[in-house]
Amino acid sequence: MGARILVIEDNVPNLELMTYLLGAYGHTTETARDGEAGVAKARRGGFDLIICDIQLPKLDGLEVAQALGNGGVPLIAVTAFAQVGDREKILAGGFQGYISKPIAPETFVHEVEAFLPSGLHSTGYPSGQESSAPLGLRSRQTGGPAILVVDNVPSNVDLLRTILEACDYAVTAAVGVEEAVAHLRGHTPDLILSDVHLQDGTGYDILGVVRTIPRLGAVPFLFLSSTAQREDERARALSLGARKFILRPIEPEALLLEIQECLAP
Repeated sequence: MGARILVIEDNVPNLELMTYLLGAYGHTTETARDGEAGVAKARRGGFDLIICDIQLPKLDGLEVAQALGNGGVPLIAVTAFAQVGDREKILAGGFQGYISKPIAPETFVHEVEAFLPSGLHSTGYPSGQESSAPLGLRSRQTGGPAILVVDNVPSNVDLLRTILEACDYAVTAAVGVEEAVAHLRGHTPDLILSDVHLQDGTGYDILGVVRTIPRLGAVPFLFLSSTAQREDERARALSLGARKFILRPIEPEALLLEIQECLAP
């Protein structure tokens, strides 16, 4: 049947990952990017569960819990807080549960569903999947097209891995230029998906190396970025040989279509 869940989170990659996972398992989500907006939406009612970060603008998570009081809807904290006593403080502040960041894509939905009535639980695997294997393990077993994902933001990697592995792509992740180049010197992926700005350089540096290795000449190189918004960035990427330059945020279905187009014969 699926539940109606409000997700209050100001970090866009984290928000996208949580809503994608919940939607993949048949739940309906609404979102809010700050505590005040979250309280306003929660008060309109109709939710079976509320997921809330602790560090939020305008009202933090504990202030959200205080504003909502005991409304009968489970309120779950998803936070990176890791100090001794934080869990106890959060539970005493009005939350019924606590999930630590970074979330584990393979288990996140089941952790959330522990606070829902059994009638609102998913069937145990993502919508449209016929296997009962946990999300995030399937492509490792099926060996679909290999994609190298280069991004130094863990939540971005988690989101991409979840989307791609659910569609049977085999994903390898690198956090920067050095790690990506080291992988490419020994492997030939079917596609490279890279952010522009990385911890030790840029995606342009990787693309430059790729174009010097003949066996990688036909491998599609896609940029996916939320920080390189200027038109000259797109022009530079395409002039260097990138197949596409995609801006975040992008719906998972749209991203998959872009990838499928690049992999088509």
